[in-house]
Amino acid sequence: MPAVDYPSDNKEILDKLRLMPALKRLNEEDLDGVLSLSRIQRFEEGEIIIREGQYDNWIYFLISGKIAIEKKGEAIGVLQERGDIFGEMGIIDGSPRSATIRAVDKSVCFAMDASYIDRLKGNDRVSFQCILYQAFAQILATRLRIADDRFLKVKDANAALEKEIRKLRAEAT
Repeated sequence: MPAVDYPSDNKEILDKLRLMPALKRLNEEDLDGVLSLSRIQRFEEGEIIIREGQYDNWIYFLISGKIAIEKKGEAIGVLQERGDIFGEMGIIDGSPRSATIRAVDKSVCFAMDASYIDRLKGNDRVSFQCILYQAFAQILATRLRIADDRFLKVKDANAALEKEIRKLRAEAT
């Protein structure tokens, strides 16, 4: 079932958007520009929001609900905090989507057309890019820390297994 667009004039949702770290630094004019090229989307449980390998210009901000991040069909993470951003990596480097994003339960997202940046000129463009890329950097830094922690846990578990294998081999001889 495709996502349903809802008018961006929903006051409650707009108030939540204004509180999101990535958007709260925007002045009213910039926020209005973003909103004019954006939409509020609601997704049903199990619905795919982004499909791995596809190309598009959309960045998503989670307003409510819970979504799963899947890579090659395997769940690798969950986003459930208001303001969580996804879809930014393809915008940063122009690559196809690196993961599938699926609604775990009913979810509401703010979908922003990143081509808005291309419509801005001069200082407005630079200012908006700085705000957006700062938000991206914060999110990617958090994800990198999580990945580093997971890597170290796997590395420690692997070392423990190798030690156990050596011990078993020694006992067998």
